[in-house]
Amino acid sequence: MGARLFLLLLFLTTSSAFTPQDNFLISCGSDSSSEVVYNRHFIGDSSDKGSSFLSQGKSSSLKNPNSSSNSAVIYSTARVLTSASSYNFNIKKLGTHLVRLHFSPFTSRNYDLKNGKFGVYANGISLLTIFSANVTVVKEFFVMVDRDELEILFTPDDDSDFAFVSAIEVFSAPKDFFIDSVGIALISPQEISEFKQNISNQVLETVHRVNVGGLLLTPFNDTLWRTWIPDENFLVIKSAAKVARTSDPPNYQQGGATREVAPDNVYMTAQQMNVYNGSLVNHFNITWDFPVSSEGAMHLVRLHFCDIVSVSLNMLYFNIYINGATAYKDVDLSVLAFRRLASPYYIDFVVKNMRGSGVVRISVGPSDLSNTMKKNAILNGVEIMRMVNYVPPSPPKSNNGGKWIVSGCVVGGVLMLSLAVVTFVAILRCKKRKQKPKTRRAESTGWPSLRVFGGGSSHATISQGTALASPGPYGYYGLKIPFSDLQLATDNFDKNLIVGSGGFGTVYKGVLKDDIKVAVKRGVPGSRQGLPEFQTEITVLSKIRHHHLVSLVGYCEEQSEMILVYEYMEKGPLRNHLYGSNSPPLSWKQRLEICIGAARGLHYLHTGSAQGVIHRDIKSTNILLDENCVAKVADFGLSKSGPCLDETHVSTGVKGSFGYLDPEYFRRQQLTDKSDVYSFGVVLFEVLCARPAVDPLLNREQVNLAEWAMEWHKKGMINEIIDPNLMGQIKPNSLKKFGKTAEKCLAEYGVDRPTMGDVLWNLEYAYQLQTNERPREEEQQATDGDGEAPVVVPLRREDIDGDRDYDGGSDISTSRVFSQLLTNEGR
Repeated sequence: MGARLFLLLLFLTTSSAFTPQDNFLISCGSDSSSEVVYNRHFIGDSSDKGSSFLSQGKSSSLKNPNSSSNSAVIYSTARVLTSASSYNFNIKKLGTHLVRLHFSPFTSRNYDLKNGKFGVYANGISLLTIFSANVTVVKEFFVMVDRDELEILFTPDDDSDFAFVSAIEVFSAPKDFFIDSVGIALISPQEISEFKQNISNQVLETVHRVNVGGLLLTPFNDTLWRTWIPDENFLVIKSAAKVARTSDPPNYQQGGATREVAPDNVYMTAQQMNVYNGSLVNHFNITWDFPVSSEGAMHLVRLHFCDIVSVSLNMLYFNIYINGATAYKDVDLSVLAFRRLASPYYIDFVVKNMRGSGVVRISVGPSDLSNTMKKNAILNGVEIMRMVNYVPPSPPKSNNGGKWIVSGCVVGGVLMLSLAVVTFVAILRCKKRKQKPKTRRAESTGWPSLRVFGGGSSHATISQGTALASPGPYGYYGLKIPFSDLQLATDNFDKNLIVGSGGFGTVYKGVLKDDIKVAVKRGVPGSRQGLPEFQTEITVLSKIRHHHLVSLVGYCEEQSEMILVYEYMEKGPLRNHLYGSNSPPLSWKQRLEICIGAARGLHYLHTGSAQGVIHRDIKSTNILLDENCVAKVADFGLSKSGPCLDETHVSTGVKGSFGYLDPEYFRRQQLTDKSDVYSFGVVLFEVLCARPAVDPLLNREQVNLAEWAMEWHKKGMINEIIDPNLMGQIKPNSLKKFGKTAEKCLAEYGVDRPTMGDVLWNLEYAYQLQTNERPREEEQQATDGDGEAPVVVPLRREDIDGDRDYDGGSDISTSRVFSQLLTNEGR
């Protein structure tokens, strides 16, 4: 009964028709003024109205003598073109258009259409070459039309006397069907990088369109009149998957997939892991093999998802693999799909196949983030489109490198001689100044040559002497440290000196020769997997220095090692002082000072240079505390330069940590400094509530800290979920300001979030409210209508913007922590 009901719903569920601005439907060889196919009206090109589309050239109409009532009416006739001939369409709306060409060969008295061989062009771009059709076939293309006319040209091949076509569809694609501003991952046999070209400029030919877990969908069930086929024949191991389905329509959200991206029925069915008795003996993936061109072609792969298997948010984490590479790790549809179950979403990839490989292999499998007993992975739909006109980027031109070799050797020799002289003089001077304490390797003042990632195939190079900060209490920044020195500093990397570990490697406590304590972060020996993070960290930290940013002491890149050396932070990560360890609880005043310090570091990071730097991985484990509980932001391996002055964002693949990740950045892959603000908002609630950002062991409404805390804050009951160790410590006005600041950081859209400068301002105000020692009666009398005490320092009216909604003044003296309010320079 349930299956019958599902089938009934499947065929009755048809979406409201999409109405394209340009819409040309031509039945070729027909003289009918209207032929209805799938509720659409085709016009015969031999009719009075349709003849205007066919341009000059030799052609004739042909009727199928064996057509039956069961075949589509557009396949009962054909246009035979015996010379180069074209159809021309006047375009009203420039942009991406769908072009569908229908070919249904039959034999008449004069022609056997199976013998036709020809080429087809769209505004000069080749769509088909030496094409012939032995059976009825539909070729579909997405074409960018950038002028007010589209010409579809048919040219018979030299070995054939004619071309033919049964029907032509040309209509406007929906708006934003392909989004160029989003960085798309390029999966190639060598690496995973970012696809640098605009997708909309590519001519795309549909190769596969698959309704995973579902039945055949005809154009009746699709607003763009597409056909979706079942996935059964593509599954590698059928027993690894089982069908999931729902009778409820998808929960569409603005900014996600629409019915034009894929119809309801695609999102109402899926394949999921076929787990026996709710347990996994071994991890396994569901895998599909899709045959494609074997000539190393480029393909756009669009994967469709809709979580119809989970009963609550943040239950489903899985990985996506393409051709054996990890294309997307730890997918969380709760975050991607606007924190709604059964909300459709799609992800695009560009895939470059190896020559000789005639398959695109797509797999989904469980993530390590999943609950052990609830591991699962799903897929709802697959589209694969070949890039017809893809032109690979040109390799960088050599600048006559051969003739510069001799010059380079001469210049290099001169530089080496000069360096030797300078070094000798420096050593003599050091010997004369024995009364001064020695600085570790103070005679070394330059950078080694170090390649760092840049755009495209070019790489930036940090050359000798570039971007060096002046020596500080931790020696010269950017100093290359010998591996032997680090072995000595860490007792040959003694396991007893390990103080932490992360994605890059293991962190050891060490002491350099000059008795300076350092943290030594060692990548996996011999592995270059963390090379981008290693180079980024050196590049960023060599150019910046701030009291609330962890300082880079040096690095080591020898003997296949990648080691970063930082100032040692005695008290470790902030997280260890909030929960999960035996550290004594921090007071509310200490927590405010820590948040203010971290905010200052981030504010400097965002504004300290023309473009600024976006951290991309703000979390409580990346905020470290020194022996005085001074907070410093750490771990810049994922950092990115901010957008240029004429840009609003940086398009890049998503990086970060779950629970802290900006959902807008996750959806659109458009990075701004407001992504750091969102992550910092999560940290603020983490500080207040003393619990992890994500805790899958809690009830479903409590799993995600940001969502849970926001709900309590909106109810005006934030005091009910604070750390029990803070009970009775927090003044109501301070708590209110702190909660309001965190709430604003977690706004759904970046434009609605404050800058880090605004966040810092408000945190300092919350600190002032907490440390104000006036009698309670006086404090209550001084509060404004919002229940907040007025600012205790004079502010100019032009300073009061955003959340800086305070009036009045006071003669109460300000603390050093609150000093940033006093000067424009600090702001």
